[in-house]
Amino acid sequence: MPADTPADVAAALARVAAEPGATKPDPLLVAEGVTRAFGGLTAVHVDRLEVQRGTITALIGPNGAGKSTLFNVLSGFDRADAGTWSFDGTPVAGRGAHRIARRGLVRTFQLTRTLSKLSVLDNMKLAATGQRGEHMLLSLLPPVWIRQEKEIERRADDLLERFKLAHMRDEYAGTLSGGQRKLLEMARALMMRPTMVMLDEPMAGVNPALTQSLLSHITDLRDEGLTVCFVEHDMDVVMGISDWVVCLAEGRIVAEGPPRTVGADPAVIDAYLGRHHDEPGSDTPGPEDSETGGSGPDEHGSGGRR
Repeated sequence: MPADTPADVAAALARVAAEPGATKPDPLLVAEGVTRAFGGLTAVHVDRLEVQRGTITALIGPNGAGKSTLFNVLSGFDRADAGTWSFDGTPVAGRGAHRIARRGLVRTFQLTRTLSKLSVLDNMKLAATGQRGEHMLLSLLPPVWIRQEKEIERRADDLLERFKLAHMRDEYAGTLSGGQRKLLEMARALMMRPTMVMLDEPMAGVNPALTQSLLSHITDLRDEGLTVCFVEHDMDVVMGISDWVVCLAEGRIVAEGPPRTVGADPAVIDAYLGRHHDEPGSDTPGPEDSETGGSGPDEHGSGGRR
């Protein structure tokens, strides 16, 4: 049976209720009762979250809402205090990040994690899974792994060409600009042939010249049948490429639905601006009306790290 087209997925989503914990027609990732606390602070308390297969789902929310923590938990980079979640029908709660990645769920980070002293090509090749040459005994038998090694290199070169990094393949990854490192992380994630890609603030630190390129790559992933879930603060980006938006506040999902519906939801406006934003005399801009071109509040306040 052929995969659903983006138009098919959009039509299916149009019938989904715009409410927290909404049930999707074909969810790839399903999480229930997921909590994560740090001391007395509950960073994540998600009753239910479903990510529809074949969509671009944006995760938004104000500073400290728990977005990155939720990403870390679901991708195996942090542990949950409670809850279950499954990926493509298989329970993955409590599994390590490498095991979840092998299932087809890979993620990138807000702060890029390139190996700066290795070449761009070697960064790509390291991401490929199931390499026979990584086993001690098999590594002594080149005929066993050399053909696979060449196939991996060809795939890496194809992806570097696609992401316009081919001219940097032999340079140290540490020489790349911030935007180029974002592109490298995305290309490297695809070396694992994932089913779903989770992008943590893919536009952070990217200059305007590369922003459109990154946006194009993200929509291309969706059009090729991959599922994308990303954290983003620029509401122009969220409104421009998302099929579905989920808003977190104080660790809980307060709204979800199509971009325009969520952007106008009073719960979302309250989450960003506080419950007294509409009192007489208040002229605070909404999440789509900031003078920085539509960007929502920064996840880390004035430049600090959460």
